[in-house]
Amino acid sequence: MAESVSAEQVAAFRRFNRYFTRRIGALDEHYLGQDRPLGEARLLFEIGEGTGVSLRELRGRLGLDAGYLSRMAKALQAQDLVRVGVAAYDNRQRTIEPTPAGRVEIGEQNRRSDALVAGLLGGLTPAQRAELTGAMATAERLLRLAGIRVEVVEGGAPDALACLDAYAADLDTRFPEGFDKAALVRPEEVSGDAGAFLVAYEEGRPVGCGALRRLEPGVGEIRHVWVSAGARRLGLARRLLEGLEGQARERGLDVVRLDTHPVLTEAQAMYRACGYTEIPRYDDNPYAGHWFEKRLSGEGAGPGAAG
Repeated sequence: MAESVSAEQVAAFRRFNRYFTRRIGALDEHYLGQDRPLGEARLLFEIGEGTGVSLRELRGRLGLDAGYLSRMAKALQAQDLVRVGVAAYDNRQRTIEPTPAGRVEIGEQNRRSDALVAGLLGGLTPAQRAELTGAMATAERLLRLAGIRVEVVEGGAPDALACLDAYAADLDTRFPEGFDKAALVRPEEVSGDAGAFLVAYEEGRPVGCGALRRLEPGVGEIRHVWVSAGARRLGLARRLLEGLEGQARERGLDVVRLDTHPVLTEAQAMYRACGYTEIPRYDDNPYAGHWFEKRLSGEGAGPGAAG
């Protein structure tokens, strides 16, 4: 079971938030010296200088309440910075786009933002700037991982099938021989008592998956651990693997096995780092070139699918 978050860690996180929001002027009603608070400035930035974006997409991207988003859009519209209309492809969808004045304002906002950041970094040496930007990249990666939730879904659920389609398409481009979707697990193999299917969600979008099925009494098999290109190098594949191991423990399985293609060297390295030992071939998967096994007994209760 994961260790609980300490009071010191919570205090450090909150202390950094207070300092950073004050340092960049997030509390100022006139953010960057312009005539609007940070919320409206951020919405204008997200609308961008293009031909328009749907309010529904903005709501999902920014995680905003529909009423709050509507009020901010009206405030920008009253300043003649945006136009709200109806999507040509769907009259039920409302879109928002910048006016000519809005495009000028976005350009000025970007100029002032760049100047603010340059001013902050200007007091550091080149080595210190590299250290700071590296630390921010690490913080972003870990915060993204913390925000991803992993859920158990039915093997035939739409999100499960969509992930498997993306997984198959990915392998079809990576394997020299291509990949046949007939090799995918069947929904009934990874649902209910027979197994489990995990889907990882980032801001409501499926970004990864993994499956567990029972091979024989006490033995399970992990299949199709996959992470979308935009969510890789976060540590999500390991989290999915740990979640599947937890599901195996919940089903009384003492051993889990898996196989992988020879070209998937990064997957092989991950499995070895997570305690898997290479074993002789145990199946007839035509795409497999390496077979692994891990004994779960004696490791303690697993967390299952982390929320």
